Amino acid sequence: MKKTILGELEELVLLVVAASTEDVYGVPVMDELQRLTGRNFTISAIHTTLYRLEEKGFLSSSLGGATTERGGRRKRLFAVTASGGRVLLEIQQMRQQLWQAIPERKFQLLGI
Repeated sequence: MKKTILGELEELVLLVVAASTEDVYGVPVMDELQRLTGRNFTISAIHTTLYRLEEKGFLSSSLGGATTERGGRRKRLFAVTASGGRVLLEIQQMRQQLWQAIPERKFQLLGI
């Protein structure tokens, strides 16, 4: 399998979409990221990241139904693909290995 490196925002967006129980669109992804990280993200940054992840094959998208609250516009809904799920598991395993490699005394030396 071809390895693909994800940037921090890509990883966070992919995690939020994976954690969702339904297909999601940009605004709920942005809101959840802001809630979980305490950081501000622009909707354009979230949309760019969602489309980039789709190009990489980690997300799929489809158009939802039109709603009156959006002036009849349809939402583009995103879902994690099997490739997206695999890359998240690879990232999780790699991070666990890195954390386990840190000797406990390093944290003590740092006073944490």
